Amino acid sequence: MVFGLLAVLSGILGIFYCTRRRKVMKLREKFFEKNGGLLLKEKIKSQGSHDAMTLFSIAQLRKASNDYSQENIIGRGAFGVVYKGVLYDKRVVAIKKSIIVDESQAEQFINEVFILTQVIHRNVVKLLGCCLEEEIPVLVYEFISNNTLFHHIHSRLGGMSWLSWENRLRVAVEAAGALAYLHSETIMPIIHRDVKSTNILLDDNYTIKISDFGASRLIPLDHEHVTTLVKGTLGYLDPEYFNTSQLTEKSDVYSFGVVLAELITGKKVISADRSNDEKNLATYFVNSVTESRLHGIIEPRILDEGTLEQIQGVADLVKRCLNLQGCDRPTMKEVVLELGNLRKSTAHPWVQQQKCEETRSVALEAGQSDLYEVSLVSSVSNEREC
Repeated sequence: MVFGLLAVLSGILGIFYCTRRRKVMKLREKFFEKNGGLLLKEKIKSQGSHDAMTLFSIAQLRKASNDYSQENIIGRGAFGVVYKGVLYDKRVVAIKKSIIVDESQAEQFINEVFILTQVIHRNVVKLLGCCLEEEIPVLVYEFISNNTLFHHIHSRLGGMSWLSWENRLRVAVEAAGALAYLHSETIMPIIHRDVKSTNILLDDNYTIKISDFGASRLIPLDHEHVTTLVKGTLGYLDPEYFNTSQLTEKSDVYSFGVVLAELITGKKVISADRSNDEKNLATYFVNSVTESRLHGIIEPRILDEGTLEQIQGVADLVKRCLNLQGCDRPTMKEVVLELGNLRKSTAHPWVQQQKCEETRSVALEAGQSDLYEVSLVSSVSNEREC
């Protein structure tokens, strides 16, 4: 009698479990189709590129992230939460639960994901694959271990000890090279749309990796721009894009100019602690160059380590990147070339000049005893026409 009852209960539980499992499987299949899984499979098959893209299961990623535990969270942002995970083959990855995609945007989302998996550049975080079995698609990236450029610039006064002038120039060249690659050397031009120091990661060797393509857009080869809802981060956002909603590669150039200004001044992009005229770093920097006050905004360590030619050149380049009209900004290819030439510059190092007492007094009061009384003025004379 007891055994019979246990058998009946076991049968009922088995039926309940199987029914529930079928419902879960159907729901996962529904999400997979809604998120463009069939289209992605078709693309992978047609391109014969099975190694370039991995379709992860929910079970794989939940196991890798310890069921998306709070302890595994390594980042939060406007586009989602990032978890650290360890795959079955011991690879450490960053798992991003982020992009909300409706059915009408599934094809565009899959196209972007497929192209990003084929982006191979030493300074771009590699997209390894995705999981489409959840309501919101989950993206899986290589894990970059050494925090963000923002952290290294602002963690303490003067930046980290490794952040010398030479290393800042190297970081700038690497970041510019990665953006130039995205703009002109991929299958379709990719505009990042959210270039900022928190989206520039560093590995154990302090090599930079551009990350977070949650806002990125592909630009058809026969188009100069796309019209989109404005996305980006306050302080880094291109004013022209903000006013017109027309996204071009020059929008990334503006944002990169802000990062470059942040890199050589050590100042935050937006600061309530600064006066009204100085709250926005982009405006503050351009005004400082225009009014020959650059020596008052550059980080003192750079004045010690850099050359006059290099600092002047970078300042001029930043000013051009921050031009309010996109057509007057350089391309990222031009930025790479100019930064590379400045990095190779063999100009004589800064020679300490005799400071007048007034300048010395002001510098000491500001806690910047390394400033030099040298007038830095913009040398840009030939601006391109729109």
